[in-house]
Amino acid sequence: MLENEEPKTARLEARLPESIHALLREAASLQGRSLSEFVVSSAREAAEQAIAQHEVIRLSLADQQRFAEQLLEPAPIAPALQRAAQHHHGLVEPS
Repeated sequence: MLENEEPKTARLEARLPESIHALLREAASLQGRSLSEFVVSSAREAAEQAIAQHEVIRLSLADQQRFAEQLLEPAPIAPALQRAAQHHHGLVEPS
C-alpha cells in the first residue's frame, strides 16, 4: 500500500431498537470514541473471538479423533523398549 493510499472500506447498515442505539452511543462516549469507531471495534473483537472459539472447538474435535485412532491402532514397539522388556524378564522370575 502506498503511503498516501487509504485502505478500502465497506459500508454496513443495521436497524436496531432505539434503546440499543442509545446504549451504544453512551458506551462510545464513555470511551471517547465516535459511535462508528466503537461499533466497528466491538464488532471486530466479537468476530475475532467467535472465529477463535470455533477454531479451538474444531481443533479439539480433530485431536480427540486422532487420540482415539492412536488408542485403537497398535503402535510398533520401539526396539529399546523391547530390549528393556527382555532384560526385565531375565531379571524377574514369573510368579
